[in-house]
Amino acid sequence: DELNLPLCHLLNTSIYDYAPQIPLKIRERGDEFIGHGRTNSEEQGQLDSDQEHTLIREATEAFKKNEGSGPKGWMGPWISESKDTPDFLMDNGYKYIMDWSADDQPFWMNTKGGPILSVPYHIEINDSPAQLTRRHTAEEFTRMVTQHFDEQLSQCVKQPLVFSLALHTFVVGQPYRLAGLRSILKHIINHPEVNKVWFCRPEEIYNHVTGLPAGVVPGS
Repeated sequence: DELNLPLCHLLNTSIYDYAPQIPLKIRERGDEFIGHGRTNSEEQGQLDSDQEHTLIREATEAFKKNEGSGPKGWMGPWISESKDTPDFLMDNGYKYIMDWSADDQPFWMNTKGGPILSVPYHIEINDSPAQLTRRHTAEEFTRMVTQHFDEQLSQCVKQPLVFSLALHTFVVGQPYRLAGLRSILKHIINHPEVNKVWFCRPEEIYNHVTGLPAGVVPGS
């Protein structure tokens, strides 16, 4: 709010029962909900086909019940997928998926029900694997992210790129890490070339891509 930046939220639907005040705040802020399964205690890629389809359907129905519609985007709990996941997502009305950290640009993926868009989600500049798994310090994470941003900004002259900053409240919410996040965000919004940056949510990327001529985005 302080920096007037947009957010999207990967939401386990169990939160609706466990802590309804959280989706209430997201709703009030006008941010985007993204499907993230029922709970992170499940890895959908390890389920059989019927169980996975049920998981996606039940999570989607919970969003429709509480938000009036299902989200356009999905990221599996633990970024877990099976070979059937994209097909099941199309069956349940999803338009894009964030599980594939394969490029810094969106690209179309084929499913049995038609194309679904892969929207970039960065693993490297993600506070959880960086600071909890790889044990980077808050200072190292701040330097990594700002350098990542600066390099992408210099490369985007030739082609548009997606800078995706993935955060977890229980990680970056620790005060000494939160100070680093504030430094990262101020570095971005005060950058001398900030006019080249479009601050947006994944759904806006999807809407933009669908309006481009065929062949501009890989897979189209």
